[in-house]
Amino acid sequence: MQADPGHRAPEIQQVLEAIRARYGYDFSGYAPASMARRVLGALAKSGLASAGELEDKLRADPAFFARVLDDLTVRVSELYRDPDFYRAFRERVTPLLQGRPRLHIWLAGCAGGEEAYSLAILLQEADLYDRAQIYATDLSARALEQAQQGVYPVSSLTTFAENYRRSGGQGDLSGTYTLAYDRIAFRESLRRNISFFRHDLVGDRVFAEVQVIFCRNVLIYFGPELKQQVIAKFTQSLSAGGFLCLGGSERLSPSASRHYTDFAADERIYRRGLPS
Repeated sequence: MQADPGHRAPEIQQVLEAIRARYGYDFSGYAPASMARRVLGALAKSGLASAGELEDKLRADPAFFARVLDDLTVRVSELYRDPDFYRAFRERVTPLLQGRPRLHIWLAGCAGGEEAYSLAILLQEADLYDRAQIYATDLSARALEQAQQGVYPVSSLTTFAENYRRSGGQGDLSGTYTLAYDRIAFRESLRRNISFFRHDLVGDRVFAEVQVIFCRNVLIYFGPELKQQVIAKFTQSLSAGGFLCLGGSERLSPSASRHYTDFAADERIYRRGLPS
């Protein structure tokens, strides 16, 4: 079956509407071309013959939907992905967080957890981890299960170590995990201040006031209106003087920018306005 999103838009929309009606997940604000590719990819992977069959099985089988949800939500990550961003955060943001007695960080779209552990290691090296609480959220329960386990293939180590070095890490990365067979597992000392839980950026409300928000390489899959809604939630959650960290291809719209200053523009780190 060929993935031609253009002429298949009506049946793709029917699949998405079935998901919304049956499970409450609303993908209507996502970028249409990206969403179409994901639906057609899920259909091809399922082995079903048509979008109609996919729609029927999604309605009838919650376990099948849980698997398809992973195909509809992007889960691409690695430890210290985009090292230049982490270097900027390490060198420019963490010094401004030192004076806070408590630090709350929302990591939205945590995928398999690599970004959460990257941040935990960075905060530990900056002597901030013991006073920090990281809220790592995602739409996918399966992604969150992997993230909570903190277990990754040993084949990832070369990339992890190189990214860590390029991000400015000065410690010994091997001290952060245990090695068994073909897997590495991050130590409990890194996981103790991370809370993983499900949160839908589209449908759920803000749940806490935080000083830092990471939402990197998520908004690129949203349409303009949905981006505005999500950024408004972030602005509501972020305390004055707090930091919003986006992905390299993501920018604030002019209307959202009035609440922020470009703190590290090249790395898409923005600062919430301080009280006048």
